[in-house]
Amino acid sequence: MGSIQERNILVEKVCQIYDKISKLETLKPSKDVDTLFSQLVFTCIPPSSVNILTLPKDIQEIRSKLIRLCGEAEGHLEAHFSTLLATFQNPLHHLDVFPYYSNYLKLSRLEYDILSEHCSAQSWPPKRVAFVGSGPLPLTSIVLASYHLKETTFHNYDIDSLANAMASCLVAPDPDLSRRMIFHTTDIMDVTDELKKYDVIFLAALVGMDIDEKLKVVQHLAAYMTPGSILMLRSAHGARAFLYPVVDPQDLRGFEVLSVFHPDDDVINSVVISPIGG
Repeated sequence: MGSIQERNILVEKVCQIYDKISKLETLKPSKDVDTLFSQLVFTCIPPSSVNILTLPKDIQEIRSKLIRLCGEAEGHLEAHFSTLLATFQNPLHHLDVFPYYSNYLKLSRLEYDILSEHCSAQSWPPKRVAFVGSGPLPLTSIVLASYHLKETTFHNYDIDSLANAMASCLVAPDPDLSRRMIFHTTDIMDVTDELKKYDVIFLAALVGMDIDEKLKVVQHLAAYMTPGSILMLRSAHGARAFLYPVVDPQDLRGFEVLSVFHPDDDVINSVVISPIGG
């Protein structure tokens, strides 16, 4: 009985926060926006047995809307801090001004460890990595390039030219990363043979705001990635599925799933790693 009551309390709390967020005039960083999204994250972080798929249809619809609102707010937050960082002579020395920077340090370390475990000896370390949906503040690429994959070239794909311009401003003053971080403004669905050149491709959690959109992107990648290369996905688990789309490993046709990791700490995104079959 307790788990049902616990689920109902969680869902009610999330719906109350959604109601307040949906009435905001803007999702750009402000005291109200920051407070509400902090409450939402705090509510969804604790490990939970809630199964999103079993929730009523009206709650499913609220979840879908909430994921889109989270994506929009995250975009505004990254743009805000990218603009702030660009005012420093060397932005990469001040990344800790971003409030979730420590999360990226942990997530990148985790993903590096998983990659090193599953990459074949001949493809380690990877020479070319792509990040799809890199945004105006490409912290995963920056952290991996700075601390873990120091010889690797990172190709960052985003559909938004302004996001790419902001991101490239951050690495431009750095003689090493400005050489190894490349930005492409394009829809990844229009990229074909170029995908064969990457040893590893990361797909951002918010590329494909619902599972159908995300699986279209995944199937496109499957069609062009080289067999033996690796796809890293961010997914969500338990109540965190109110924040990000959930990827079911069974839906990853064309891939062999090697590892699914659901963190218990405050790193929101779970990690799914899928090397291509073939």
